[in-house]
Amino acid sequence: MPPCPAATAPPAVRHPLRTRPFRLLFAGRVLSLTGDAVIPAALALAVLEATGSTGALALVLACAMVPKLVLLPVGGVLADRFDARTIALAMDLVRCAAQLLVGAQLLGGSPTLWLIAAASAAGGAAGAFAVPTASPLVKGTVAPEVLARANAAMGIASSATRVAGPALAGALVLTVGPGWAFVLDAVSFAVSAALLAALRVERVPVPRRSFVADLREGWREVRSRDWYWTSLVAHSAWNGAAAVLTTLGPAIAVDRLGGPGTWVLLLQVGAVGLLAGSVVADRLKPSRPVLTANLALASYALPLLLLAAGAPAWAVIGAYGLAQAGLGFLSPVWDTVVQRAVPEQVLARVVSYDWLLSLAAMPVGYTLAPLAADAWGPGVPLVAAAVLVGGCCLATALVPGVRRPR
Repeated sequence: MPPCPAATAPPAVRHPLRTRPFRLLFAGRVLSLTGDAVIPAALALAVLEATGSTGALALVLACAMVPKLVLLPVGGVLADRFDARTIALAMDLVRCAAQLLVGAQLLGGSPTLWLIAAASAAGGAAGAFAVPTASPLVKGTVAPEVLARANAAMGIASSATRVAGPALAGALVLTVGPGWAFVLDAVSFAVSAALLAALRVERVPVPRRSFVADLREGWREVRSRDWYWTSLVAHSAWNGAAAVLTTLGPAIAVDRLGGPGTWVLLLQVGAVGLLAGSVVADRLKPSRPVLTANLALASYALPLLLLAAGAPAWAVIGAYGLAQAGLGFLSPVWDTVVQRAVPEQVLARVVSYDWLLSLAAMPVGYTLAPLAADAWGPGVPLVAAAVLVGGCCLATALVPGVRRPR
């Protein structure tokens, strides 16, 4: 007698990488992330070599950051109104052209600062339109039951490129020069665009309203969820604290912890920790994911406090690796919760506000940290950043929506 339908075992859920749409998206993402991981070191060396000025490097970095911050909400509206795949594809092509321009300038032997700055601004603006498309693309290419695994796979890929990126950048800069690093990044964006062209993504139609009404609707979705906006405050505090450590940490490493090699080792251990946290997120399924992830993020206070206290290098490096593991765990867990909780037709706008609030805290940290260090010594801003990030992340445990099983 054949088994009744109720007794039949459900089919095994396939890993998202075994489905063609997500595999195309994943491959393109890995390529572009690998190219981008090479750029920070190559850009710093190229601009300093061409100008000998840290002010020129700050100008180029600002040209990339400011348009991204200003245009993120606009990118969120467009990604919700139109096809996220098409927008992501177009922005890949824009960033491909921008990186080719910088590469050509560097390979030509006489780079022009304003052209490099303009290309960086174009790349930053393109990033503002591309970032909000990431969540809709993942959600549109996988089944709901494997959404967490898809985000974990994306997190692992992102973390792995951060581990390999500095080594690849060093190899390129020392062998063929920084110009070819930008050419590599341009090629990665071109291939990513080709993969997106072959991708088909399910899309929910969005009713047309005014641009301002769309912005307001996205902000209402953020404010209506106590777990969301309170977590964003904590995440913003984390980014501000990370800016403080990034600004003050290198000098402390050189003066007290053994030299530049200590700082490089700290960053490398942090990249490994980030990867480990993403792997754990693929295996661990906490019943209260937002609470668990925010508590993991609070660990960033530890390396800040150890730096301020003059702890030995091994303790600071180990604490930083642990803190980055907390970030690696949070990212895919947070993405999954948001994608499941926020309606698809407003998802890109909500994500754009997430990125805007997170990134906006970093220039504040970059600006205030050296001013406070000059006035009171580096220990004061480091301890203040530790209290801020630890307090904000731990305080989210008081919010009912954060504690609620999800």
